[in-house]
Amino acid sequence: MSLKAGIIGLPNVGKSTLFNAITGQDILAANYPFATIEPNVGVVLVPDNRVDYLSDLYKPKKTIYATFEFTDIAGLVAGAAQGEGLGNKFLSHIREVDALCEVVRCFENSNITHVSGNIDPVRDADVINLELILADLEVVQNRLARAGKKGKLSGDKNTIKEINLLEKIEETLLDNKPIRSLTFDEEEDKILKSFNFLTKKPIIYIANVNEDEVNKENNYVKALKEYANKEDASVIVISAKIEEELSKLETEEKNLFLEELGINESGLDKLVKEAYSLLGLATYLTAGTDEVRAWTFKRGMKAPECAGIIHTDFEKGFIKAEIMSFEDLKKYGTELKVRENGKVRLEGKDYIMQDGDICHFRFNK
Repeated sequence: MSLKAGIIGLPNVGKSTLFNAITGQDILAANYPFATIEPNVGVVLVPDNRVDYLSDLYKPKKTIYATFEFTDIAGLVAGAAQGEGLGNKFLSHIREVDALCEVVRCFENSNITHVSGNIDPVRDADVINLELILADLEVVQNRLARAGKKGKLSGDKNTIKEINLLEKIEETLLDNKPIRSLTFDEEEDKILKSFNFLTKKPIIYIANVNEDEVNKENNYVKALKEYANKEDASVIVISAKIEEELSKLETEEKNLFLEELGINESGLDKLVKEAYSLLGLATYLTAGTDEVRAWTFKRGMKAPECAGIIHTDFEKGFIKAEIMSFEDLKKYGTELKVRENGKVRLEGKDYIMQDGDICHFRFNK
């Protein structure tokens, strides 16, 4: 299951520095607008102690972690929705991602130019969000202009439902609120899927701070949190510079560095966890001497759908899923002891997969 998060923000807020750090890529991180024009894509491994444990236990030929794809999208500016600063191109790249990670500058540095001349995280977040709202509004109004009155007079139930839905969305956008502030039923979600609206995508705000403020909550971060709370969004505090340093270290050195800083986990770990939570994702595992692997699935998916993530044939020919929980395996120490204690179970087509399930799928070839 390929999942993408787009890293967005104004120019010179630390997007590319953060992207370099979390993906280990050395792309241009320059101190002027539009240093990044084409989106840079990087795939990161999702840290998972359960995979480490299973790998130590089974000593497999291969260990494969879940992955998450990050796209570094060039800095947006005011007027992007009208094409300013290569805006239309950038907005098209944003449409391709599943979630938005909006980097907001929350640090002072006279050597790094700010496009507006001073630091104001709320204004900066507003600039980005307004451009996304305007881009969605244009899509909605174009569709209503084409389908509007004629659509309602046609008597077609599906067309009327779509128009009514878009009118509700138009009203919300005109009130400068994102589409994600509304709730939709399953049928409405299906209608909206083809539009790929920017402000319907879930969002995480990343407060980029100086190295010495990563354990503090400066006034800029406080202001951003108040802003994010209004739309029930989360804020992760990260120092892109620290993440850059961490990316160059081996695991043991990295842990020592984090300990010295008084940090429990890296910004990348926090970001991936929050992105998983935001998108309603979880992980099931497969384990054996050939391979230990983590598989990403959407919470609420049933066993056959999860089997299909491995191969479509697994879903088509699904018979049963043999399942034990990671916690039981850790408790009893071996797969044999888990079985002896009656903790391995067979689940059918209606079983809803749980995070941490260790699975073996039975299927007809």
